[in-house]
Amino acid sequence: MMLRKVAIIGAGLTLFRRRLKETPQEMAWEAARKALDEAGLELKDIDCVITSAALDAHDGVHMRGEHIAHSGGVRKTVSRAYAGGATGGMATISAWYHVASGLCDKVLVIGEEKMSHALPHPQSVFRYIWDPITEKPLNPNLIWIFAMEMYRYMKTYNVSKEEIALVSVKNKRNALNNPYAQAAANITVDDVLNSEVLVWPVNRLDVSPVSDGAGAIVVVNGDVARQFTDTPVWIVGVGWNMDNPQWSNRELAYARYVEESAMMAYKMAKIERPDKEIDVIEPHDPFDYKELHHIEGLKIAKRGEAPKLLKEGVFDLDGDIPSSPSGGLMGCGNPIGASGLLKVISIYWQLKGIAGRMQVKKPVYTGLAQNWGDLMQMSAVVIMRR
Repeated sequence: MMLRKVAIIGAGLTLFRRRLKETPQEMAWEAARKALDEAGLELKDIDCVITSAALDAHDGVHMRGEHIAHSGGVRKTVSRAYAGGATGGMATISAWYHVASGLCDKVLVIGEEKMSHALPHPQSVFRYIWDPITEKPLNPNLIWIFAMEMYRYMKTYNVSKEEIALVSVKNKRNALNNPYAQAAANITVDDVLNSEVLVWPVNRLDVSPVSDGAGAIVVVNGDVARQFTDTPVWIVGVGWNMDNPQWSNRELAYARYVEESAMMAYKMAKIERPDKEIDVIEPHDPFDYKELHHIEGLKIAKRGEAPKLLKEGVFDLDGDIPSSPSGGLMGCGNPIGASGLLKVISIYWQLKGIAGRMQVKKPVYTGLAQNWGDLMQMSAVVIMRR
């Protein structure tokens, strides 16, 4: 079967904030309305809806699907994607499949997360995700298992805390250009190193902030795209991978699951040298070290060499391969169901040339958004081209 061409023609974001007054339904509709307005479509024009939301408990309900009724899902084909932090990327990939296969012509993807409902902190929600026999007796939390991964990465490749902190500095600085960002700031490496230690070697400024927020995109087939815009952004490659869920017996220094998802997307997009053929990237960065970790998994840098390229300015806004021009999750915040869509939308804006102050300094033709989820095991990659 011949797959149809697939494009994004509209996108919308809400503010990312610690405690938004809007309900999850209101956030979802605000983002969806913006995406539809840019696309020039109404809800009646949409064939299918894909929802992107993480844990039901964040919203204090176990029927997150009800939110789609406020965002265009009534009497339509509806699917929900869930892959932890990779949910937004997987929702985009699901939309690509819906359109490429011919099932739908016009798909609305909506991601939202209201993490401030989880009291006293979202970490309390994640108490229930662990294996009851092998993990629960250790009483783990997310930060300390990622602290282990961060230390393993540092130890294996001789990466210093100072080098990792440069990601936080860069992304929070980039976020100063982003009107939706929650944690934009001019900070220094010393600020990161002197912030509160959560679980060594993770300091508070090594971690993205808890957030509420929503994002949405309109994904359509090629014929529809040409009817509504002269500048569609094409989805030319998608890939995903889930590694062994037993994080305790895997090599944590290298994100093999990212490499596998990237190679799948590169094959589809006919990319052989990602470090030469991709112009701008948005790797998933809920922790600062993860941006470096994922850049290496994406084959943008060799193993252990991303910190060196970072120091050389390769990933700056005026660098050879700008990374996280939106400010990433470190600068914007991390509402899990929407954070992956932030990455996709950022690349869409860059390729369309409408990123405003976030626009990178060089012409860009091909961009990549990557999301990471679950316990160091899941990755989704979306490659776009103008």
